[in-house]
Amino acid sequence: MQAQAATRPGRRPGAWPLFTLLPLMLWLGACQRDAAEVPERVTGGATPTEAVSGLTAHLRSGDLAAFAHDAVPPALAQPLDQAWREGRSRWPLTELPLSGQVPAVLAALSAPQAERTLLQAFNRQFAGADRELRSAAIALGVFAAQYLEHDGAFSADERAHYTQLVAAVSDWAAQAPLSDRDRARAAIGALVEAARRGGVGDDARLGQAGMAGGLDALSPLFTATKQQLREYGLDLDMAFDSLDVSLIEQTGDTARVRMRYLLAGRPVDAVVAVERVAGRWYLADFLRHARAAAAAAPGDRAPGAA
Repeated sequence: MQAQAATRPGRRPGAWPLFTLLPLMLWLGACQRDAAEVPERVTGGATPTEAVSGLTAHLRSGDLAAFAHDAVPPALAQPLDQAWREGRSRWPLTELPLSGQVPAVLAALSAPQAERTLLQAFNRQFAGADRELRSAAIALGVFAAQYLEHDGAFSADERAHYTQLVAAVSDWAAQAPLSDRDRARAAIGALVEAARRGGVGDDARLGQAGMAGGLDALSPLFTATKQQLREYGLDLDMAFDSLDVSLIEQTGDTARVRMRYLLAGRPVDAVVAVERVAGRWYLADFLRHARAAAAAAPGDRAPGAA
C-alpha cells in the first residue's frame, strides 16, 4: 500500500511518508522496545506487572530515554549503544513497521522551509481528499495486518496484540479529519518545530548522538505527535491512562501478564511474556529483539541507517 501510494502520478515520493507519520508514531508509542546507557539506576520492574506499567508511564510522560533505560538489563545498554553508533542497529526504531521511513520523515521535517514545502504538498495532494484518505487508511490497515501475519520477527503474543492496534488505528484513521487544511497547517508547524528542536535531521546525526541521546532528541517529536494526534481524535495519553495490568501466572523467572486498555474507543486485550533477569522483570519480546540487535554483525546495516 505505502509503496503504491508513493509512486502514484502526481505524488512526490517524500510526501506520503510524512502523512503516515501519525499512525507510525502510534506504533512508536505502543510497540517500541528500548534500551539505554545509565547503569547506576535500577532498570526493569520489581514485579512482572510493574515491568509493563513502568514502561507505559514513561510513554505517558514522553520520556523515551527513560523508557529505553528500563526496558533492558544494564548489561545490554553498552552493546546496544555501540551497535546504534556503528549503524548496525536502530533498535528500538527498527521495531516499527515501515521503520525505513523514519529517516525520510526526519529529513522532510528538518529541511529548509520544511513547513512551507510540506503544507504545499498537503494542499496539492491531500486537502479535501476525504474519500482517498479514508481508502488509504483502510488499505494501510490491511497492509499492516498482512505484515504482522507474515513477518517472522514477531512472537505470537506480539502478533495478537499488534493486530488489535492495527484494527483500532485503521478505524480511527478512516474517520479522522485528515484532509482538513487548518489541522494540517497546525500539525505540520508543530512537528517541524519539534523535529528541529531535537536537532537530528538525518540518520547520521541520530547515530552520532548514541541511542540514549538519539531517543532524547526524538522525544520532542514524540510528544508533539501525541498532541497532534489528540487534535485528530486519537488520544494516546488516554489510552496509556486506561491501562489495566494483571498477573496471569508466574513460574520461577517467567510470567505472563495481561494488558487491557482502550485505544480510539476500542478495547485492546493482550498478553505479554515477562522474564526475570538479575532480580528484575523485563518484557521477554523486548529482550529477544534487543539481544539480537546488540549481536548484529559489524557489516550489518540497520534498515534506514545511513
